[in-house]
Amino acid sequence: MEQFGSYLRRLRKEKGLTLKQVEKAAKVSNAYISLVERGRRNPPHPDILTRLAKVYEVPQRDLLVAAGYLEDDSSERLERAQVEQAYQHVIRDPHYRHGTRLKGSHLSLEAKRFIVELYESTTGRRLLATGQKVAS
Repeated sequence: MEQFGSYLRRLRKEKGLTLKQVEKAAKVSNAYISLVERGRRNPPHPDILTRLAKVYEVPQRDLLVAAGYLEDDSSERLERAQVEQAYQHVIRDPHYRHGTRLKGSHLSLEAKRFIVELYESTTGRRLLATGQKVAS
């Protein structure tokens, strides 16, 4: 529970939102969200997670997997990890400045993959396996 709560808090902070703002946008009590973020309540019902996903601009599946409602199969996890690793390489490259210096914004895995592919096409360097597909 605590791990999910920390994840939820990180998403909220990355968006620069207060608990009150999330309450208004997702129509979920700020006290309840606070309890979940502090690990004092179980992850919310999938309906609530759907509303939070919209507010935090993350794929609904990500919240459902993090909350334990869906399984994240190992091949999908491996692909996600590879995209994340490649994306981290791109944003740390001091010579590459094409749309990678975003602050306070949580990017979807698809957006990170796009940035990596753009990097690959402009630099000629391969970071991802050819034909690798990331599930959304």
